[in-house]
Amino acid sequence: MPNDASDIKPRFEVKPTAESHFSWLRTRLSIERTLMSWVRTATALIGFGFTIVQFFERLQTMDGVAPAMRPELPRYLGLALICAGIAGLLVSIRQYRQLLNYMSDEFGAIAGVRSVAPHTPLQAIAVALVVIGTFAFVAVLVRAV
Repeated sequence: MPNDASDIKPRFEVKPTAESHFSWLRTRLSIERTLMSWVRTATALIGFGFTIVQFFERLQTMDGVAPAMRPELPRYLGLALICAGIAGLLVSIRQYRQLLNYMSDEFGAIAGVRSVAPHTPLQAIAVALVVIGTFAFVAVLVRAV
């Protein structure tokens, strides 16, 4: 039984080779692609949610259109889609940061880096989309139908 921190063996034996370095890079790029996919998905969810609300609001004001049986339903659906986009993006940003920290902590010797850059352009775009989505959610929520 180890009695101090120096007796604990590392989980992995890290050997910095060209092969392992390129594997690290492929994994890093895979993490980036995953966040980009989440950004695209969240953009679509937020955009569809806002569009559904706007479309049905305008539809109710057109001449010759029968009044809706449940006029609030498109608003609720739009809010749910916007909320799903924001929630998915928040979870994916958190997972992205955890994976980057794991990659630099456990496998920093392979990558040749001591720490991960604190912010990436993709992460800034994702955070900006969270802000935009939040504004869209609030705009739809406070708008009286």
